Amino acid sequence: QVQLVESGGGLVQAGGSLRLSCAASGITFSLNDMHWYRQAPGNQRELVARFSRLGITNYADSVKGRFTISRDNAKNMLFLQMNSLKPEDTAVYYCNAHNRFSSVDYWGKGTLVTVSS
Repeated sequence: QVQLVESGGGLVQAGGSLRLSCAASGITFSLNDMHWYRQAPGNQRELVARFSRLGITNYADSVKGRFTISRDNAKNMLFLQMNSLKPEDTAVYYCNAHNRFSSVDYWGKGTLVTVSS
């Protein structure tokens, strides 16, 4: 059974930092492109950061220079270090695993990040 479990969300003041974690099980983690998405109330889910299985990272323009995605293939973990948080970063953050070979996507249930002004 595949599980992606996010943690690390919470309430933080603008300018603060949070570190999100995603623990994966039931998949061959190293074969998956891993992503962080977020969805704010009333908005569509958007891609925040990507860490491909080949080690390539990409970021949404809105978070470049503030967020850092990392992964630990030995521990099946994905991370998102979020610095200089802004109220507009408030959203539910989701971990996603995409297997390019099978084209299957797996999602976690999300963790809420709230940034107060």
